[in-house]
Amino acid sequence: MDMQHQLQIAADHLKRAQRLVVLSGAGVSKESGIPTYRDAQEGMWQQYKPEDLATPAAFKKNPKLVWDWYAARRQAVTAVQPNRAHLAIAALQTLIPQVTVVTQNVDRLHTRAGSHDVIELHGSIMELKCFDDCQGDPTILDETSLGADRDGVPTCPHCGAFARPNVVWFTEYLSESKLERARDFCQACDVLLVVGTSGIVQPAASLPYYAKRWGSAFVIDVNPNDNEIATIADLALRGAAGDVMTAILALLTNT
Repeated sequence: MDMQHQLQIAADHLKRAQRLVVLSGAGVSKESGIPTYRDAQEGMWQQYKPEDLATPAAFKKNPKLVWDWYAARRQAVTAVQPNRAHLAIAALQTLIPQVTVVTQNVDRLHTRAGSHDVIELHGSIMELKCFDDCQGDPTILDETSLGADRDGVPTCPHCGAFARPNVVWFTEYLSESKLERARDFCQACDVLLVVGTSGIVQPAASLPYYAKRWGSAFVIDVNPNDNEIATIADLALRGAAGDVMTAILALLTNT
């Protein structure tokens, strides 16, 4: 089956869909110039392991190091723009009654592209919260009202604990309410569009199984490479996220 035929099959299923879930991963944001987590460990960061930069224990041990690492990543994210894949996914909202984006990315580019219902499974690097979540989990902090720096790191204005990025670190659990909502949407959707994720990182990797085995979704995998999702996908579209999503959108809007 050639690529054009595969794209047409994907478009035909999306035309009939009433409920769509898009599950996105790092492959979507990479086309905006955002390196994956491990790729971003370059220059002075090469000497550190992920466990040195993205765990609660690491932050307690060296808060300034972790703060500076995430400040550099936030600056990098702010400097880029949503790419063709983000924009095409957002455009699907005008064609399908219900579209929910479930993303493993923390860059908020789906929202900037115009997607309205975005479940950020791993949080957002663009938000800060109190390390102790003193006002509830999470205690989101307004950057303009942060407390005085301590050890070179801003503090929570309510309790004086360190401020930290509102992302899920290694050894931490995902928000159960977000995960439950994502599972519910996957079980109820007509089509699950998996874009730019290899299906390795749990528990997000389990979502296609909810859509396929406990729901009745048609699962479409968009990725340049073979991956774990392909084992249960009804259709595998091998190509870059921007190319494939733009081509699908063209078929949906030109007919």
